[in-house]
Amino acid sequence: LMLGGAYLSYEGAEKVAEKLGGKKHGQTVADDIKDPVAFEKQRVSSAIRTDLILSAEIMAITLNEVAAEDLLTRAGVLAIVGIAVTVGVYGVVGLIVKMDDIGLHFAKKDGAAAQSFGRGLVAFMPHLLVALSFIGTIAMLWVGGGIILHSLHELGLHGPSDWAHGVQHMVEGVTGGLSGILGWTTYAGLSALAGLGLGFVLAIVIHNVFKIGKTHGHG
Repeated sequence: LMLGGAYLSYEGAEKVAEKLGGKKHGQTVADDIKDPVAFEKQRVSSAIRTDLILSAEIMAITLNEVAAEDLLTRAGVLAIVGIAVTVGVYGVVGLIVKMDDIGLHFAKKDGAAAQSFGRGLVAFMPHLLVALSFIGTIAMLWVGGGIILHSLHELGLHGPSDWAHGVQHMVEGVTGGLSGILGWTTYAGLSALAGLGLGFVLAIVIHNVFKIGKTHGHG
């Protein structure tokens, strides 16, 4: 779990660093794409790798939750969760990747409405990818940081998670009817910051100490 959380934190911090003007580690939708096919393959490969880590994290957490159950129950729960993750995560990724192709298909039809829908879908895709990239970055940092905080607590290092929960309870105590939402948001935000800090440290070590990862500046 901690290795997966560290990876998610690293990936999220990389994206934040790029947005802040740091060196890029691969093309993004904001670049001038010279080879769309290669770019799509790179994006799909990156998405699958990240989703694989997330899937492994979900399965590990699920297994921990049903660890006290008998073997048949554990196997059944893991099978159900595995199918749900496969359909939900990879199905959505596959649909997003092919949405531009769907738009082009409709744009070539005879009806004006279908053509308009197709062109609109194609034009909308870059904006959707940018939004998903932003949301995905926050999610990676939140999940990665949250896993690290929880795992450190389980290993006996209670300080970081206790402090984050303390801030959460403080916010809940002064926000009345919105305490549940704002308290959860506070802890999620602190988890994301923890993930961001860890990710920056990992990025510095990986790129500057171990010299791993090809970088290129803004062209």
